[in-house]
Amino acid sequence: MSESKPADRFLDAAITLLQRVQREEGGRIAEAGAAVADAVAAGNRLFAFGAGHSSLPAQDVVYRAGGLALMNFLAVPGTAGVDVMPATLGSALERVGGLAGAVLDSSPATAGDVLFVISLSGRNALPVEMAVNARALGLKVVGVTSVAYTTGTKSRHSSGTFLRDHCDIVLDSKIDVGDAELTLDGIDAPFAPASTVVTSAIMQAVMAAAAGELAARGIEPPLLRSGNVDGGHEWNGRVMQEYGDRIFYRH
Repeated sequence: MSESKPADRFLDAAITLLQRVQREEGGRIAEAGAAVADAVAAGNRLFAFGAGHSSLPAQDVVYRAGGLALMNFLAVPGTAGVDVMPATLGSALERVGGLAGAVLDSSPATAGDVLFVISLSGRNALPVEMAVNARALGLKVVGVTSVAYTTGTKSRHSSGTFLRDHCDIVLDSKIDVGDAELTLDGIDAPFAPASTVVTSAIMQAVMAAAAGELAARGIEPPLLRSGNVDGGHEWNGRVMQEYGDRIFYRH
């Protein structure tokens, strides 16, 4: 039998990772969902942060159909996408100390809010300091990271610690060091990263858990509908008006 095609091998690898996350992280995903529900019920706010490609799963839960309207993206200028020129600047900024504190100090985040800090490696100064500073302000921090990096690499933060060391809840994406699922004869570098697929799935699973938890408490989850279905804009307008003091991407 011939070897599977690379595309099939990648999809198989991604499915295996998702199944492992479901099996091994389900309890912590439920815990994170309950923390989100607690914040919504208490009148607090929700934020998500990620730099580089880790910003994609953070952005994926902000202002989207089927998602919680209260999730806000906490942006650090220059780190949230490859539209920055040169793109390598974003990677450099992740290693600069002090940015996280400045961003949090000028943000609307306050004690009792929930902040998701997403970083595949969790080794750079920016995500570590984001978690440290957020907890000092009284936020609950959920870290979404690959625990494998804590033994397979060295921290770039002056403390020698990783993101996972400064979180109230840690969700492990199970991604191997290097974030590439495939190798192939004739190709010198490993390829086919799965971190975005898996991390986005983790974030959506947490949001699903939060919606279910809110419903179980008799609280209507503040969800957005698609603007491409009839009545979607009207629905979203009502939700945004009701929760406008906790939604910051409209300002």
